[in-house]
Amino acid sequence: MKKILLLSDTHSHMDQRILEYAAAADEVWHCGDFGSAEVLKALEEIRPLRGVYGNIDGEPIRKCIPEVNRFFCEGVEVLMIHIGGYPGKYSPLSKREIASQTPKLFISGHSHILKAMYDKENQLLHLNPGACGKEGWHKMRTMMRFEVSNGNIDNLEIIELGAK
Repeated sequence: MKKILLLSDTHSHMDQRILEYAAAADEVWHCGDFGSAEVLKALEEIRPLRGVYGNIDGEPIRKCIPEVNRFFCEGVEVLMIHIGGYPGKYSPLSKREIASQTPKLFISGHSHILKAMYDKENQLLHLNPGACGKEGWHKMRTMMRFEVSNGNIDNLEIIELGAK
């Protein structure tokens, strides 16, 4: 079993609460718009990090983080794309990736809108952790955490970090 902290859209913001949640996880997954290499480094120093770059991320991040990240965790195939859309309104890249090999878990960021939805058509769970940074139009800073074990995703929690 692995405990996962899922976050996105830090936009160069890192604070002690985010780092405390990261320290309590087995892995940290960041779905793009790190905003700075310092955010990337701070998370990597605490726990193993998986992620994708976002539209605001420059060359230093794009050199070490992919645009599309597909991996397995505890028997769950995961697909992560920053600008991914959501069930019924996937981005063109997401549509192609999902059609080529449907994952069990599809994660996107970008919208700053927290969502957890089941896609009946593709039989996958879609997660967007919202935004935990202070830039953007969202009002509440959010993340998610959950457990992955034996091909299952369990104990999904929404973490509210407070107003930005």
